[in-house]
Amino acid sequence: MSSGASVLYDAPGPKARVRHNIYSVLVAIVIVAALYFVYRGFDSKGQFTAAKWKPFLDSEVWQTYVLPGLRGTIVAAALSIVFALVIGMVFGIARLSDHRVVRVVAGVIVEFARAIPVLVLMIFLYFYFAKNAVFPSDQLALAAVVIALTVYNGSVIAEIVRSGIRSLPRGQSEAAIALGMRKGQLMRIVLLPQAITAMLPAIVSQMVVALKDSALGYQIGYQEVVRQGQQLGAAQGNPVPALFIVAAIMIALNWALSRFAIWLEGRLRSPKRGRVTLAADSVMTGAAPGLDLTGATR
Repeated sequence: MSSGASVLYDAPGPKARVRHNIYSVLVAIVIVAALYFVYRGFDSKGQFTAAKWKPFLDSEVWQTYVLPGLRGTIVAAALSIVFALVIGMVFGIARLSDHRVVRVVAGVIVEFARAIPVLVLMIFLYFYFAKNAVFPSDQLALAAVVIALTVYNGSVIAEIVRSGIRSLPRGQSEAAIALGMRKGQLMRIVLLPQAITAMLPAIVSQMVVALKDSALGYQIGYQEVVRQGQQLGAAQGNPVPALFIVAAIMIALNWALSRFAIWLEGRLRSPKRGRVTLAADSVMTGAAPGLDLTGATR
């Protein structure tokens, strides 16, 4: 019997650990060899020479290509994330409604929105808006990108919200109803604050998806960072360095978003200082005598 036990699987013995180490070394060698093969292929084309990277030292290159693309990516991602959060909250709560008609309609809309490929919806919206002059010509691509990302990511967030609220213990809802809370108060005061904290990692993952999917706007001519990077590579003859720069920018944006989510989750999970827990009868009748809501004596 092995010395280490695991709930999910039997801990490997000495021979198995040796085999795993050998497999890990072999996989690492294969990966390094593949990376070296790719590097040699690009290097033989002169893509890693100093001359190919020199354009990125020119401020005009950044102002003409990179910064406008970065601005387009951030604008499209920020707008779609905000709208998707609002729509996701609304439809997620609607799917938990006591009214069957509301649940069915919200469910059909969410499932339909999740089933449509984002790129197909983006192209359809672009041509629909152009044909019917819904938006000014210079805003057609942005509108199509934002609405397509909002529809898809909003439907996914709706499912995250629904599952997050349902994962909470049923006793909390029953206790709140016993205290006389209405359904709106129960959702706003008791369920949503706890569910949002639990759902935050999944919501942030969906935000990262929205940020990366903004690159699909390239297909309809939207000026985002990937499209601008490809145009820069074509203009300067350095497509590989340009895509490396674009990849670094996207990684930095995703990392910043993830760090913000970690900070926000810590803030939401941290206990509120200076607060006291009031008895149920105090909640129903008001603050306890001699105390204000922060626990300071009067």
